Amino acid sequence: MSEALIRRYYAAFNAGDWPGMLDCVTEDVAHDINQGPREIGRAAFADFLARMERCYRERADDLVVMVSADGLRAAAEFIIHGSYLVADEGLPPAHGQGYVLPVGAFFAIREARIARVTNTYNLTDWLRQVGL
Repeated sequence: MSEALIRRYYAAFNAGDWPGMLDCVTEDVAHDINQGPREIGRAAFADFLARMERCYRERADDLVVMVSADGLRAAAEFIIHGSYLVADEGLPPAHGQGYVLPVGAFFAIREARIARVTNTYNLTDWLRQVGL
C-alpha cells in the first residue's frame, strides 16, 4: 500500500497533476524543502507546487521506492530532468536552462497518506548546471 502511494505521488508529479499530488498528502503534511525550511500543511504544499509549476518543468525518472516493513516510512531515489523557466526567489536568472540531478526523498506515512516528505539533492550541482 505505501509503495503504491509513493508511486501514485510521483505519477501525479510527472503528469503535472497537482490536485493528484495533494490528494496523496495529509492535511498537516510536513514538507522539508531541500536547503530550506519546513513548511506545514496542505495549503503551504499547494503554494509550493504553484511556485514549482511557474519556475520549473521537471520529470522524475528511474524511480526506485523502498518501504519499511511496517509501511510507515518510505524512501525514493530518482533522477530529475528539468528546465529552469522563470527565476525563483533568491536563485539565479532563468532562461530555460536544463539540468539533471539525482534526488532522494524520505516519507512518513499515516492513514494511507504522506504525512512528511523530505527532499534532498545537491544544490551546488544544480547551481553549476544552471550557470551560476
